[in-house]
Amino acid sequence: MSAPKITVLDGYTLNPGDLSWAPLEALGAVTLYERTPLELVVQRSSDARILITNKAVISAAAIAELPQLRYIGVTATGTNIVDKAAARERGIVVTNVPSYGADSVAEHTLSLMLEAAKHLGSHTAAVRAGGWARQPDFSFSVGEIRLLAQRTLGIVGLGAIGRRVAELARAFKMSILAARRPGGSTPSLDGVRWCELAELVERADFLSLHCPLTEQTQGMVNAALLAQMRPKAVLINTSRGGLIDEAALAEALRAGRIAGAYLDVLSAEPPPADHPLVGLANCWITPHIAWASLEARTRLLEVAVDNVRAFLAGTPTNVVP
Repeated sequence: MSAPKITVLDGYTLNPGDLSWAPLEALGAVTLYERTPLELVVQRSSDARILITNKAVISAAAIAELPQLRYIGVTATGTNIVDKAAARERGIVVTNVPSYGADSVAEHTLSLMLEAAKHLGSHTAAVRAGGWARQPDFSFSVGEIRLLAQRTLGIVGLGAIGRRVAELARAFKMSILAARRPGGSTPSLDGVRWCELAELVERADFLSLHCPLTEQTQGMVNAALLAQMRPKAVLINTSRGGLIDEAALAEALRAGRIAGAYLDVLSAEPPPADHPLVGLANCWITPHIAWASLEARTRLLEVAVDNVRAFLAGTPTNVVP
């Protein structure tokens, strides 16, 4: 029996060269593309039995044109890039990699919170620009410096990442509230108090989103929710950009209705030059890197390969319904 044809559509962000594809190559004939634009998905996947994708969209139209396709492995937790209904109709197995980056994303979330409280980037930039050398005093600040201790963190979505964020925040002696995301559950966790979303938004000094992007969560942070936030509150999003109505957030930031936003994700990535949030003085954006620690990417690739191996053995794991 010939080796199965495996096509990796967009392998660069997962493995820019510091990891090895050898374990995947041991399972079949691998064709690797660093990036694949939408218009080339069908062409590059035409004879593939197994597709590996991270952000390359596998639409119903594409699936209809790929008669050899039997498996789609998403090298991420979220699977909204795949038309799962079309895949089910064809009997195509879709898998993901759950919880590989909980520590990585949680640490990035805390880093954003610390930046919001300490303004480390601004202070470092001021020193580099000679600001400290020009001061008459041994210490100076370019913004209000705050503690995380005793401040209130509101977490929306207490899955693997949200729980890890809560655990880290407890170490900083924060008060932690959690609200169930639409469609989510309410697991118990020491030091976390569940409440309704309205109460959480009104009380939180930091509002941190940890939700998948679904029909229920799309645009959940809208003008009405932003209006309920405290004027000195900070919004943090390390989940999916589509959770936020970005035009409404830009308006709230420009009007000073909340203190700031710290985002690792946007609805369009990379963002267009005229994106409403890019360039705002009180909006800090990192380029979707919360997931991308070496340790998390290593785990991600390992599990993605394990998923393919299990599928080929007839016992698929991490199957997405």
